[in-house]
Amino acid sequence: MEDHIRFDRQDLALHLLDQRVLPEQEADIVCRNTDDVIYALQTMVVRGAPAIGVTAAWGCALALNETSGPEWATQLEELLDRLAHARPTAVNLRWAVDRMRKCWWKAMNNGGGDRQALMPIFLDEAAKMQAEDVEACKTLGRFGGECLQDGDCVLTHCNAGALATAGYGTALGVIRGAIEQGKRITVIVDETRPFLQGARLTAWELHKDNIPVTVACDNACALLMSKGLVQRVVVGADRIAANGDAANKIGTFGVALLAKHFNIPFYVAAPLSTIDPTTPDGSGIPIEQRPEREVTHVGNPRLTPEGVPVYNFAFDVTPAELISGIITEKGVLQPPYGLAIWAALNEASAASEAEDTAANGKTGR
Repeated sequence: MEDHIRFDRQDLALHLLDQRVLPEQEADIVCRNTDDVIYALQTMVVRGAPAIGVTAAWGCALALNETSGPEWATQLEELLDRLAHARPTAVNLRWAVDRMRKCWWKAMNNGGGDRQALMPIFLDEAAKMQAEDVEACKTLGRFGGECLQDGDCVLTHCNAGALATAGYGTALGVIRGAIEQGKRITVIVDETRPFLQGARLTAWELHKDNIPVTVACDNACALLMSKGLVQRVVVGADRIAANGDAANKIGTFGVALLAKHFNIPFYVAAPLSTIDPTTPDGSGIPIEQRPEREVTHVGNPRLTPEGVPVYNFAFDVTPAELISGIITEKGVLQPPYGLAIWAALNEASAASEAEDTAANGKTGR
C-alpha cells in the first residue's frame, strides 16, 4: 500500500487517505495549502511519524505555492515554521521541514533560489523523501524479519504499518519482512484506545494482506502473555532519543514492562529519521495532549459523565533498558544504544554526503 499519500503535480494538490473513517470508508482528503495540511496532521487524517514527515514535505511545496511578491521568502519561512510545529512529538515532522529548508538554502547558494526555480526542487525532494521512506521500511523489514522465528505470534500496539509511513510500514514492515522470508507469523493487535489505531487501522491493513490477525483489548495484554500466546512484541516509534528511549503511542510503556516480566523480546522498529540526536533521553521528548473528546466519546455517543475531566496523553516513553533491539534500515541496533545510534547516524550522514558529492560532480557544480 503506497497510494494513501499522493501528490498531483499538475494540480498542485496533496491527496491523503482519511484514516479517521477507516475501516468503514475509504475516502480522500485533498490539501491545497498550508492550512489544509496542518488540519490533516492535527486531526489525524494522516498520522504515524514517517507519514507525518512525508506529508510535511509535500506541505512545504504547497506552502511555496501560497507565496507571492517580493516578500515571498519571508512568507515561506513563516509557513514552514507553522508546518514544523503542527504536532510536537513526532520528530519526523521537524526533520522533513528542515530537510526542505536545506534544499532551499542549497539552491540559493547555487544561484537557483528564486521562487519559480524552487518549486521543481521542492517537488523533486518531497518525491525523493517519499520513495526513500518506502525503501527504508522494506530494508528494516528485512533486518527485523530475522528477529522473528517461524510460528511466532507477534503483538503490536497502535499502527506502525503502511498507513503510518509512505508504504510497507515499520513494525508491520518487520512482520511483512518475516513472511516474505517464508516464516509463518500471526499477529495480535492491541485496540489502542482512545483513537483505536490498532483495532481500526492495523487490523484493516493486515486483513487486506491476508496476514492472520486478532484484535485484543488493551487491558488483555498481561493475560495473553501469561498464557504463552505472545512470542515477540514489535512496535513503532514517533521519536527515539539519543540514548534509545522511545516515544510511541500511549500504552506502549506498559506493554514493554509486561514483556520484560514475561521475558518476551520487545523491539522498536523505526527509520533513522525518527531518531532525534538532539534529545539526550526520553525526559526531553514533548508529549502531546490531545482533545478530551477522543476519550469522552466514540463518534457521537458519550462514554463519560459530562463535566468529568480526562487525561489524553497521546504518547508515553519506553526506557531503553526495556528494548531488546531498535530495528532500522541500517540494521538492528543493540545496547548500549547511545553508541549504536551515533554510529548508525554517522554512517547514514557519510553515505548522504557521498551521494551529494557524486550528484554535484555529475552536474558540474
